[in-house]
Amino acid sequence: QVQLMESGGGSVQPGESLSLSCVASGFTFSLSAMSWYRQAPGKEREWVATIDSDHGTYYEETMEGRFTISRDNAKNMVSLRIHVLRPEDTAVYYCETNQDKQYWGPGTQVTVSS
Repeated sequence: QVQLMESGGGSVQPGESLSLSCVASGFTFSLSAMSWYRQAPGKEREWVATIDSDHGTYYEETMEGRFTISRDNAKNMVSLRIHVLRPEDTAVYYCETNQDKQYWGPGTQVTVSS
């Protein structure tokens, strides 16, 4: 079955950078688009970025420039690098894929505070 597992979250100070990773299994990773979403406290889950099977990348307009999505098909892994973290980036970050239906990982918490 489809499984996604995020890692790399933690508590960081404003201005720092952080890399998140998601390892996938149960489907043909190299042929699948992968996405990152996030959900801040009290807010709805929002789309952050997508990378398609051809390594094309797409970002939510306000996040382009500080977020970098990448993939390693040999490791079945998709990553998200967040630069110059801000307190408003505090959220649970989720990995997602659509294999006839949406699948989500359990998420990884990112907390940005001084």
